[in-house]
Amino acid sequence: MQQVIQHFRSGELRVEDVPETICQPGGILVDNIASLISAGTEKMAIELARRSLAGTARARPDLVRQVLRKLRRDGLASTFRTVRAKLETPLALGYSCAGVVREVGRGVDEFRVGDRVACAGRNFASHAETVFVPKNLAGRIPDGLDEESASFVTLGAIALQGVRTAEVRLGESVAVIGLGLLGQLTIQILRAAGCRVIGIDLDASRIELARELGAELALARNDDVAGIVSRSTGGRGVDAVIITAAAAGNDPVELAAEVARARAVVAVVGAVG
Repeated sequence: MQQVIQHFRSGELRVEDVPETICQPGGILVDNIASLISAGTEKMAIELARRSLAGTARARPDLVRQVLRKLRRDGLASTFRTVRAKLETPLALGYSCAGVVREVGRGVDEFRVGDRVACAGRNFASHAETVFVPKNLAGRIPDGLDEESASFVTLGAIALQGVRTAEVRLGESVAVIGLGLLGQLTIQILRAAGCRVIGIDLDASRIELARELGAELALARNDDVAGIVSRSTGGRGVDAVIITAAAAGNDPVELAAEVARARAVVAVVGAVG
């Protein structure tokens, strides 16, 4: 079968012929019809793979700390083997897809062959012709919903998790920092929950889309964001901030602190510093 593969050592991205996926106990084998490109997350993974080792270390100090902890615990030889194996292991991109169940594993009673399902999970719901997915990372697609729409399932779940974590209530004001796909879904969920939404991004087209989808205010990052938010909330700041941006730096987190009221909740479901 064919699958989209990212080679971490060389940074090369390509479609490759790989061995057929097999069905395992506790899960289902799914023939993919559509898989979703999560542009922000996957772009960051591709850019990270194309950096030098030094560049990767600067971009991901958390990985450096993991290596140092293993070095202290297991010694140089074991650490070297682990890092080399990690660099030489191809990375499967994608984590949200939809298709038809081809085979059901032992211990799975929730699905039948031929069911249309939406699937989630990194290293499971990838950009491949066939995927194996644990049963708790799959759900039946409702009648009347096409597979392309259903392949958005993971992004919708992440957006909903951000709203739940923010613990917002009817009438509260919420800032959404990052107006990509995840941010736009978050805005619509917040509006359905009766919240006042302020969207913030760098891209003018995303800002305009946020207005169309119900954001009360949609601001460019180079605007006087803190001042505008303060005036629109009577000087208090927003009740919650949901960060949906994909950015290497700390700016989204620092901006959240500037616009949030005292004791506000800040939920991070994007990928930021």
